[in-house]
Amino acid sequence: MDGALDTPVLDDHMHLDPVHGRGVEAAAEFADNGGTHLLVVNKPSWHLLDDLPSDAEDFRKVFDLTVDVVERASEVLPGRAWPVLGVHPALISQLVDDGHDPAEARDLMQTGLDAAAEYVADGPALGLKSGRPHYDVSDAVWEASNDVMRRGFDLAAEAGCAIQLHAEGGEDFTEVAEWAEDRGLPADRVVKHYSGGRLQGITKSVISNKEDLELAIEEDEPFMMETDYIDDPDRPGAVLGVKTVPRRVRWLLEEGHDEAVRRAHVETPAAVYDIDTAGTLE
Repeated sequence: MDGALDTPVLDDHMHLDPVHGRGVEAAAEFADNGGTHLLVVNKPSWHLLDDLPSDAEDFRKVFDLTVDVVERASEVLPGRAWPVLGVHPALISQLVDDGHDPAEARDLMQTGLDAAAEYVADGPALGLKSGRPHYDVSDAVWEASNDVMRRGFDLAAEAGCAIQLHAEGGEDFTEVAEWAEDRGLPADRVVKHYSGGRLQGITKSVISNKEDLELAIEEDEPFMMETDYIDDPDRPGAVLGVKTVPRRVRWLLEEGHDEAVRRAHVETPAAVYDIDTAGTLE
């Protein structure tokens, strides 16, 4: 077991599954290895409900489960955890395969985002999650997905919060940044989760592979670090294990990248989410 590090250590995108997975136990392991803060993104609705959502109440069930596990995770962390709530973009394919047309799927997903925004307005959630498929889809599904994502930008601008995106690979997200800015949402409050080390237009949440982190440091721009840990008993350690971010922080400090660690775990989270990771440590 690795000890505490003399810095906040934030995993910007982790899932905790209180129904099928390890839940708080995973957060405790993160803390035991030097982690201090978590942004916990709700798992896709069909993972927690074992069915597809049909209305806002179904989405709220998912959000309530996530808020509850985040509250319990905060009790085992030196810092705290925050929920990030929204709709996984792959839901549109699930709904279309289930017989909905893309417009119906879009409307239901926007209903889910509207419900998530209530949790931001009322306090328990820190931000929203949306995006678009990272795999090939029809033009109609792509356009509907962009409509969902743009609704997310509208809601984030209204709530004054950040939004995380699950989206395709690539480095140029300047058009997405323009869509956000056009809706009153600063582009730096749009976060591409599972980003590589180089990204244009919006803020990168870098998947914590050494080569991606080295490139992010070389680029000398704001970034955060994540594992996208999915808390699935059938895929333990996927995408990266809960120990990864603390271990990568320890490695970065050993390599002399103190300023990069501060940027990823203090400065960028403060600018994007308006959170004080240093001030919320015990």
